[in-house]
Amino acid sequence: MIDLIAFDADDTLWGNENYFYQTQNEYAQILSDYGCKEAVLERLHSTEIKNLKLYGYGVKSYTLSMIEAALSLSFREVPGELVAKILALGAKMLTEPVQPMIHVQHVLEQLSQDHDLITITKGDLLDQNRKMKKSGLANYFSDVIVVSEKDDAAYQQIIDSRQIKAANFLMVGNSMKSDIVPVLNIGGYGVHVPYEFTWEHEKLAEPVQHDKLFEINSMNEILDLKFFN
Repeated sequence: MIDLIAFDADDTLWGNENYFYQTQNEYAQILSDYGCKEAVLERLHSTEIKNLKLYGYGVKSYTLSMIEAALSLSFREVPGELVAKILALGAKMLTEPVQPMIHVQHVLEQLSQDHDLITITKGDLLDQNRKMKKSGLANYFSDVIVVSEKDDAAYQQIIDSRQIKAANFLMVGNSMKSDIVPVLNIGGYGVHVPYEFTWEHEKLAEPVQHDKLFEINSMNEILDLKFFN
């Protein structure tokens, strides 16, 4: 019996990584005088990963990393005009529309009738709450939990706080690394719904196989799982 169903937010309930890809292309164009696209994005990626422990996840962290990478590529000579353009890229990402994925609202309507639904996501608290509000999905969830990292300990703390067993917990998300593997590690169930874009940091070197892992291609397929029939 499943007592609690958690959904990832970005790239599970609504698209998000596509905006990062668009921003990367514009960023590379802005800094084209300081390196080819591959070199610029490689520096950005390494800077972003280095800063995760300091700034965390989300657009604001990403914007700081874009500025830092620009300073590095230009040997601290990037003009203020380009810094302003980089800041504008970050601001644009924070105001992009939030459109629920196909089938998401229908699935939430069905599952919320008999199950407690929550959202567990990484990122900036203000931005994630903004996106949840703009998505129109907030009423389906009893809680929106924003964590600094999605690891075994974070999931265990969440289910302990709700006094449920891992065997009665199911997590739905697009990232094997963050949404699925940690939940499987503590004894819960994972439903993997892939998204068309995957951040390099979220990719795993090896495929995951587990008897509590369910892989689906579209969100509506979750209603066909054994738990809900």
